[in-house]
Amino acid sequence: MAQLQAVPFRTGSMHTISANRKALPAPGPKTQAHVPSADINGRSSNVRLVGLALLLLCATSSYMSAQTSTVPPEFIQATQDMREGRLQEAADGFAGAVKRQPAFAEAHFNLGLVDEELGKYDEAVASLHEALKLKPRLHGANLFLGIAEFRMNHLDEAAAAVQKEATANPKDANAWMWVGVVRLAQDRPEDAAEALDKAAKLKPGDQDILYHRGRAHLLVSKNSYAEMFKVDSNSWLVHRVLAQANAEAERHVDAIAEYEAAIKLAPTQPGLHEELGTEYRSVNKIAEAEAAFQRELEIDPHNVLATYKLGAIEVEKGDGAKGKELIEAAQREKPGLVHLDYNLGRAEMLLNNEAAAASHFERAVKTDTDPELIEQAWFQLGTAYRHLHRMDEARNAMATYQQLKDEGAKKSQKALETYREEHPNPPDAPPQENPQ
Repeated sequence: MAQLQAVPFRTGSMHTISANRKALPAPGPKTQAHVPSADINGRSSNVRLVGLALLLLCATSSYMSAQTSTVPPEFIQATQDMREGRLQEAADGFAGAVKRQPAFAEAHFNLGLVDEELGKYDEAVASLHEALKLKPRLHGANLFLGIAEFRMNHLDEAAAAVQKEATANPKDANAWMWVGVVRLAQDRPEDAAEALDKAAKLKPGDQDILYHRGRAHLLVSKNSYAEMFKVDSNSWLVHRVLAQANAEAERHVDAIAEYEAAIKLAPTQPGLHEELGTEYRSVNKIAEAEAAFQRELEIDPHNVLATYKLGAIEVEKGDGAKGKELIEAAQREKPGLVHLDYNLGRAEMLLNNEAAAASHFERAVKTDTDPELIEQAWFQLGTAYRHLHRMDEARNAMATYQQLKDEGAKKSQKALETYREEHPNPPDAPPQENPQ
């Protein structure tokens, strides 16, 4: 019979920070900000090029709809050139349109866009300023003026321009994103985070926005931790931060030491014992984990995670009734607990309630995201089906379990082979992956 494995607890993730005290407060060197959809030299991706073409078409359409008879022919041809990626031809055409009709704001605007794409930032700035002089509320002009200034590392000018665009068009996610990008380059992560939060709400799922937003909040977090160290490098909060960093990096022994140091300084602080218990559980010190969870519940009887994790330990010890009671108590407070159906299914199996167990395992294999747990849930489901004399379903469940187990073994073997290729002269044995 296959060896069943305990499924590890997982706590909520946090940004990984260094566990080295001396490394935490030191700010990293200032670097060029990541520029969305283009590299720092100004070479655009297809995404950026398409976006500019759309802006050009919008500018063309809005102007032509109002003054069709006065649009210079060079402008129309240049727009087509831009649409088809002929940037130099487009630049020449827009320059011709400007020469023929100097008061045509959209021509200056589009010439600035093309020059920006060609890396001619000085020329782009001049054209965009002229467009804004002729039409101060021209949508997008301040945004691209700010981007051009940013490319030349004129950060104050860039900040003023993109902020003006965002203020004039508060529902423009790109404008708020660029406010955040420039603020990051100015070493103002709090302001950057505020702007990027607005952008993320306006345009959920945008990878550029999410990247910069995460970076901004990471810097805010890092700065906060650095201030903590300056105020009191031996406070319980500092030890907790170090413990969480070690836990995130799967340095569980170091995490335990830091949690214990924090508890010595703040023995009745809610949450500390639950987090310590989780780390003890990660290194398979079950008795210590159980004691930590029980102590947490003495301090905070409403700690749902401590209740749930204590219930899972009771199931692992074979006490289905007590485990089920604790897990269901936690479920009433927080229905979406991780691995809930798997642990309830195991409790029901211990109580010989195979039908109820099967229902839980059926949900676990459909909804859980942990490959290790899904594999074990199929095994448990097959066992429950067999006890219920549902033999065809039992065979199918066990076949799925074996398939997942074989796939996992192949992945592990491939990972080992890759490691050996990358480390041709290792020590006596490569470090083994921590299963927790």
